[in-house]
Amino acid sequence: MEEAVLIANNGPLNGQQWVIDGSLIIGRDADCDIVIPDRQVSRRHAQIKKGNNGITLEDLDSKNGTFLNNQPVSEPVKLIEADEIAIALTQTFLFLSSDATMPLSDLPPELSQVFRLRLDEGSRRVWVRGVELEPPLSNQQFVLLAYLYARTGEVVSRDELIKAVWETDTRWVTEQAFDALVRRLRERINQLDPDYDYIVTVRGHGLRFQNEAH
Repeated sequence: MEEAVLIANNGPLNGQQWVIDGSLIIGRDADCDIVIPDRQVSRRHAQIKKGNNGITLEDLDSKNGTFLNNQPVSEPVKLIEADEIAIALTQTFLFLSSDATMPLSDLPPELSQVFRLRLDEGSRRVWVRGVELEPPLSNQQFVLLAYLYARTGEVVSRDELIKAVWETDTRWVTEQAFDALVRRLRERINQLDPDYDYIVTVRGHGLRFQNEAH
């Protein structure tokens, strides 16, 4: 299972984030993994737990309730991408996983920043680990990256990528030309993050873009 992250997007913890790796106890008690300093929150209020079948949210018999997408939680429930969790209507969190089917470009900028690479199609700008890539990517490099970025986690065939980059003029595009474009794009990204493989070659199938939370 890919890495998942919990982001506080409203309330006293606004802006903080936690990687979900095992179990997180949420509550008012100082021993909790996520401490919410509010009297409306029970000492041990809720638990988020990573298991073999996914990540679940459970209310720990709290006084003022735990809510998932505005619905009270009465038994453990599996979390899915972009779920909103509310703790006693005092603190809300957003659940995100890096194997999301939602394109990262659809996320608000303040949330997409938790991922290693962020791309803005409107301005054609790219940030790696919070640092903008300068000089900007060439047109072909940007189109290739944007196409993969919008399909994060999916394996995309070489033919589909060639059509995306060169559009209708693909007759003269050799495998060597495509490989050279991929190599140059990797080199540009790795200038800022040399120890992580964003563009993975899946032999016999194509390329896959990966973009973990950091």
